[in-house]
Amino acid sequence: MGFEKLLGNERLRENLRAAIQKGRISHFYLISGPAGSGKHTLARLLAAAILCGGAERPCMSCPVCRKVMADTHPDFITVDDPEKKTVAVELVRKASADIYIQPNEGSHKIYLFPRAQDMLIPSQNALLKVLEEPPKYGVFILLTDNPEKLLPTVRSRCTELAMTALPEKLLTSVLRQRYPQVQAETLAAAAARSGGFLGQAMELLEQGAQIPEQTARFAAAFAKRSALELVRVLAPMEKWKRDQLLPMLQQWLELLEAALVCRSGHAASSPLAYEIGTARSSRELYSAITHLQKSIEYTQGNVSPAAVCGYLEWTLR
Repeated sequence: MGFEKLLGNERLRENLRAAIQKGRISHFYLISGPAGSGKHTLARLLAAAILCGGAERPCMSCPVCRKVMADTHPDFITVDDPEKKTVAVELVRKASADIYIQPNEGSHKIYLFPRAQDMLIPSQNALLKVLEEPPKYGVFILLTDNPEKLLPTVRSRCTELAMTALPEKLLTSVLRQRYPQVQAETLAAAAARSGGFLGQAMELLEQGAQIPEQTARFAAAFAKRSALELVRVLAPMEKWKRDQLLPMLQQWLELLEAALVCRSGHAASSPLAYEIGTARSSRELYSAITHLQKSIEYTQGNVSPAAVCGYLEWTLR
């Protein structure tokens, strides 16, 4: 039922479904995988399954499941402060104390730690105290992109659930459904660059759809070998500040690197990369990449934006 909402990871889904149906619920789960691998989706489905009262758990239709998925269930609590780089020990201590208060509505009380890798040693030690003797209704779900950052004593108490990459055919099919307007080559490139993880592929595609005007104009000018158009793009940028210029140059560098990859026979990561890769030779792309790398170094070394743009106007024409 509800676990089908998690793409791929068939064995993991079946094992969880069987365990939930038999009432085998762990006090501690550690879900690991890179960004965009489905960790948050699995965590919510798992919480819904634990709290759901339906015959097939999670049923995804009862009020309990809907509350969990909407993040409004009082017994499904997120422990995090996104504005801080680390998970403060005070947050962990607060959750560790709160877990001994009986659940509000459900049979269990579930605490989600979305950035377990960002818990420093004091925070992990504070968590260990409750991991040693949790109340029977208490459940902790820890998400991490790097399980090695957790203490062995923490990991040893967890049921580890590792997310796996999606098969290429499945990932491409899902991307085609969600982005019907995107070219097949671009979808294939996003799927390849994502390592098989849907969230990362979607981020790549959405980033590509938000190309700044200067980048689009630069790509067109460079592909057409138009020195005049290139000057028209760069001249207004001579008045920019360095912190404005630097990210733009880095984006142009990434674009030309993607074009060079395309030129070598791989799928293009974006329509702009494809356009440049088919219009310019590998030698021309390599030369332009070298000049952009130097321009980035100059910008970081406090060379004026006007001088950097002038350098590019001359070397990229």
